[in-house]
Amino acid sequence: MSRFLVPVAVLLELVALCLASPLLSAFAGLLFVLYFVLTMGRLQAYSRYLFLVSLLVIGYLGFAGQLDAGDLMRAASNAAFYAAFLGSLGMMQCLVRRLEVLQRIHDVLLGGRPALLYPKYAVVSCGIASVLSFGVMNLLCGTLTDTLRQRGITGASRLRWLRSVLISTLRGFALVPLVAPTSVAVAIITREVPTLSWSGLLPYGIGSAVLLVLVGWVLEHRRFRLVSSEREPLDTWPAGSGRLLLLVVIIFTSMGLLVQTTVLKVSVAAMLTVPVVTFLYMLWSDRSPAMSVREAADNMVGMSNEMSIFASSAGLGVALVAVIPADVLAGMASGEMGVLLLAVCGLLMMPMLSAIGIIPITVLSVQAGLMPQLVAEGVNPLPIAVALVIGFSLAMMLSPFGPAVMLLSRFGQVSRWVVAFGWNGLFVLLSIPLLLLMLWGVFVVAPAMG
Repeated sequence: MSRFLVPVAVLLELVALCLASPLLSAFAGLLFVLYFVLTMGRLQAYSRYLFLVSLLVIGYLGFAGQLDAGDLMRAASNAAFYAAFLGSLGMMQCLVRRLEVLQRIHDVLLGGRPALLYPKYAVVSCGIASVLSFGVMNLLCGTLTDTLRQRGITGASRLRWLRSVLISTLRGFALVPLVAPTSVAVAIITREVPTLSWSGLLPYGIGSAVLLVLVGWVLEHRRFRLVSSEREPLDTWPAGSGRLLLLVVIIFTSMGLLVQTTVLKVSVAAMLTVPVVTFLYMLWSDRSPAMSVREAADNMVGMSNEMSIFASSAGLGVALVAVIPADVLAGMASGEMGVLLLAVCGLLMMPMLSAIGIIPITVLSVQAGLMPQLVAEGVNPLPIAVALVIGFSLAMMLSPFGPAVMLLSRFGQVSRWVVAFGWNGLFVLLSIPLLLLMLWGVFVVAPAMG
């Protein structure tokens, strides 16, 4: 019965978001912790070790008096939010099993000119992820593996499909911090520095996103041509296209109404709308409440490793920020070049630490928590904020233990080390100099030229 702790915790967190109740959210976080403790032996090694480290660090700091009750509650609440973030949006996978058009989405996307397939996949996955976040990974990755299995595509062709389609999905998903107001990175930074806004970061994010798409396009367009030649052409739209369109309209309309009539943000509205609409559709389709509940629970439990990583990182980030000295960055940035150097260090730190196993959200939680110190010293936070969202985007692709890479690895049955370094290593190495050059031009050269 322990597997029902996850859906119950997700449900409590969604109710807590509606009621703006930190106490209920913290209780949901404790339920997640209880589930991870009870199932620790079934978690993957990294998920298990990160959970234990997070639990021990928070427990020690609390026992030593370095974290007060408010800090502990905030750690539990953040853990619940990010775990529920994955669990609720992952319900999209339940729709895939019921709609043929979603099962054949790759045949739809692979249509058109082969030269434009990479940017098409990247932009489409970014657009979906801007609202559904990890739901795009469940949707595009899950449907691809099902398609390859049904058609008996194996060997070199299977690997080519996986590398081309899944990696473009991951890179499109990684563009979300740069362009979307629903990004967790933007939410963390703007919460710590209220003078910053998504609209203020957007022009720089768009420029960075264009550079990343161009680099990926150069690297992947030849492989996509081969994949396109192996697709099954569609004479008509697959069955269920109209039904999917209706569901999408309902989801987006409901989200819009929630955002307009309440104080909820878009990301929270998505967390509420996607599972509710999906579950109602499951009930209508299956006519079996027990079966629908069981499938929803199994779907969430299937993401236990990713949820454990997100929850552990969120709690650990809160604890570390609470104990870092308030003046640790005093005097470290002076002048435009000093601020740029600090920004570059923040950008490079994230993918480097991600590559050795410290996932981006943990690093960003600490970095963003230090930004108010710089603002208090009169430092312009914009260059640093832009650098951090760029670093977060790159780290999402280069972290072998990040939830996005782990989801892609699980769906594609490919080693996460291959995904992070074999498929994305050269892409990140080529992108970093271009992005740093852009930062230098925008924040140093342009101001100097007036």
